[in-house]
Amino acid sequence: MARHPELRGKPVVVGGAGDPTQRAVVATASYEARRFGVHSGMPLRTAARLCPDAVFLASDPPAYDAVSEVVMAALATLPVVVEVLGWDEAFLGTPSDDPEALAAEVQQVVRDAAGLACSVGIGDNRLRAKIATGFAKPAGVFRLTKHNWVEVMGDRPPDALWGVGSRTAAKLAAMGITTVVGLARADPEALAARFGPTMGPWYRMLAFGVGGTEVTAAPYVRKSRSREVTFQRNLTRRADLDAEIRTLARRVADDVAEEGRPAVRVAVKVRFAPFFTHTRSVPLPTPTSDPAVIERAALQALARFSLTRPVRLLGVRADFPAPD
Repeated sequence: MARHPELRGKPVVVGGAGDPTQRAVVATASYEARRFGVHSGMPLRTAARLCPDAVFLASDPPAYDAVSEVVMAALATLPVVVEVLGWDEAFLGTPSDDPEALAAEVQQVVRDAAGLACSVGIGDNRLRAKIATGFAKPAGVFRLTKHNWVEVMGDRPPDALWGVGSRTAAKLAAMGITTVVGLARADPEALAARFGPTMGPWYRMLAFGVGGTEVTAAPYVRKSRSREVTFQRNLTRRADLDAEIRTLARRVADDVAEEGRPAVRVAVKVRFAPFFTHTRSVPLPTPTSDPAVIERAALQALARFSLTRPVRLLGVRADFPAPD
């Protein structure tokens, strides 16, 4: 919209090549489109059915990355510690008696530097600040602390918590746990039995709003590099799948070489028709940037699937070692 002001106020959907007749998913959508039920990750064709008057635009990652650098550089001029989480998100760490005033300054700095609006979540720890950004959208400010945690979050479903996905929420619902308060009151032993001795108690701590407070200015380091392709027609022949995996693996290997860091694990994502997505991964014997090794590992990961359904999407990801 910054590049096309005439689109402001209209339902706009971004994804793929911007053609809703082709297979691709929504990368993002304007709030006008979201009111029709359009959301990220949805097939473009579904978005077009829900919002037939929407304007569809192609995704343009290089442009977003360029603007991201401008935004993060602008944030770095403030008297705060900036921890970049990705191209569109960062934690800002500082003690403040008037965090709302600082939030307004953040929004002004970003607006002046890039012409963009941003949402600011204020919290007494990282978890609450992260969740607060959701309540701040669009382009607002919201404070979430221990004082209003139960009031704001108590009756919400568990997947409103940062770190609880829809699959985990479904498993919790099967246990009769359908709210954040319910998760906080859950039997720790029952959670540990269902989700393991580490994850079970951790989910319960999330329900109390517990989180770390440290914000570090260490440079953002990619955890992985990946490539994927959505097919306009489903693939069914194993030879075709192998050929596509080899192509994707070679592209990922080029990205790994560009990154200048060896990979330690290779993962393959398969989206089966109509829309079931699964991932399998294999560790590499030693950290490597060797294209042949990455390609071989990708084929090994593909072999771990039961390829009995037509395939509409394939992806290959190379994971880097965790930073020291």
